[in-house]
Order: sequence, then structure tokens, then C-alpha cells
Amino acid sequence: MTDPYAVPDMDELLAQVRRQTEEVQRIQRSVEAMEVKAASRQNEVTVSLRGDGRFTSIDIDPRAIREYDARNLSEIVLEAVNAGLQKLAEASSAKFAPVIEASRSVQ
Repeated sequence: MTDPYAVPDMDELLAQVRRQTEEVQRIQRSVEAMEVKAASRQNEVTVSLRGDGRFTSIDIDPRAIREYDARNLSEIVLEAVNAGLQKLAEASSAKFAPVIEASRSVQ
């Protein structure tokens, strides 16, 4: 059993913080380099976005332009955009999960 009043080794704590900071920065760069693709339910619209949240493309099936009015088409685009943002959030969380779990186990 460890002594709850023991003074922690500050050098070791600082080294651990440095390692975790470097790991978080590495993961952040990895997330920013990701490219995520998503689509509306019936694939009329597909979107691509980078890990930093910037959209790199929005592709609309020409048949959708002929088939839907502006209001419905805008809803389909919004659906694809939201699907892309959700997919990016899930991918980012998955990349950061090991660091989060490691920090919880230290506490």
C-alpha cells in the first residue's frame, strides 16, 4: 500500500506530463491530417473534410439536382455535412481514447 502523504517525485511527474503532452500533440497532428468522407442516406450528396473541420469537397449527384427542389436539396446537403462532422468527431475520439484512458488510470 502506498503512503498517501508521500511526496511525489517531481522530476518523474514533469517527465510524465512532457510525454503526455508530446503524445497529445502527435495525435492532434494525426487528426488534422485525416480526411473523412460521408454521404447523405441515399448517397445523393457526398462530402469530404479534413481533421481540422474544413470541408474539402461537396459533391452533388446531378440526378439529385434534377429530382429535388432547392429546399429538399439543401436538407440533403445538410444531412451529408452533419454525417461528415459526426464521423470526424468519432474518428477523433477514437484516436484520443488511449491517452484519455491512460490519464484516467493514473488518477
